[in-house]
Amino acid sequence: MAVTPSSISLESLDLDPAFALHRGGKLEIRSTVPVRNADDLALAYTPGVAKVCTAIADDPGLVNDYTWVSNVVAVVSDGTAVLGLGDIGPAAAMPVMEGKALLFKQFAGVDAVPICLDCTGVDELVETVARLAPSFGGINLEDISAPRCFEVEDRLRELLDIPVFHDDQHGTAIVVLAALKNAARLTGRSLGDLRAVVAGAGASGVAVSRILLNAGIGDIAVADSKGLIHQGRDGLNPFKEALARDTNRAGLRGSTESALAGADVFVGLSGSTVSEQAIASMAPEAIVFALSNPTPEVHPEVARRHARVVATGRSDFPNQINNVLAFPGVFRGALDVRATTITENMKVAAAEALAAVVGDDDLSADHVIPSPFDERVAPAVVAAVAAQAREDGVARQ
Repeated sequence: MAVTPSSISLESLDLDPAFALHRGGKLEIRSTVPVRNADDLALAYTPGVAKVCTAIADDPGLVNDYTWVSNVVAVVSDGTAVLGLGDIGPAAAMPVMEGKALLFKQFAGVDAVPICLDCTGVDELVETVARLAPSFGGINLEDISAPRCFEVEDRLRELLDIPVFHDDQHGTAIVVLAALKNAARLTGRSLGDLRAVVAGAGASGVAVSRILLNAGIGDIAVADSKGLIHQGRDGLNPFKEALARDTNRAGLRGSTESALAGADVFVGLSGSTVSEQAIASMAPEAIVFALSNPTPEVHPEVARRHARVVATGRSDFPNQINNVLAFPGVFRGALDVRATTITENMKVAAAEALAAVVGDDDLSADHVIPSPFDERVAPAVVAAVAAQAREDGVARQ
């Protein structure tokens, strides 16, 4: 039987600190200028505002200087792939989008507006976001299920001249690359020396695989729920067909666990489980990133019996792979130079800057990635992304 609002006691819910914190929402809008008298009102609104509107009509680029647009991001979701909760719809996704907006402000001073859309078709999503775009300096897509998320992002990037970034894909990929670069450094290897296995070919799995390929990983095999992706396998969608062409040079077939024999790296993004025996079969100095939340593919304590470096997506274990290390700084850097897009090079630059925050004296098996509360993180990522945008020719200032 459906629960109606009248059957829920807010007082009883508020006994839980999570509900108490979220009561009334986590965001508000505040003005940046005072309206104390008629003169202030005349400047902030009519008639003074007409001068600004006319100037923008004559030179649309002035919208970035005389409105909030250059510092505000839309956090957009359709609620179809929310955290580990799945397709819970746009209303239930709002607490997550509010949280995302809060993190933008907290970690990089970027204003963000949560927007949960009551549509799931690719055409509807693209059209709706494109029509909203003039109000924003960037679009952060969030919790849109695969494979639709790939097409939505690709089409919006073609249509818009502002950064469009699906954080489930690229935020995860940036942080994984940073952590893996440091794990390789700790074990005296380069990325080119490593053979990796990625469990999961959804949004994050595909993006992680792509960024590792671009960064020069030695070889990588990707598995979905039906096993390893390889050329000639039936039933692959276009995104997985592209992965089949670009990965698994060894031609491995079968399961994730079979591919782990002798592998250097495991990256779990699937919600599945991996046995201790499979982890034990990996190469010496193995690196295990078991990133499914709330339950990692293999328990970190079990993985540590056989691996040199273990990371999870959880805050109660060392080496948390947390997207908040990436997306605030990436958008801050892109907005600061008014970038037209976020390039692959900008993502790699963000990962390299994030990795460099962990110096040689700090690097250890339990510290291959900095804490989100390390105050060096956002400035390092911002500077790297802005510089790379200029180098790539996508910066407008």
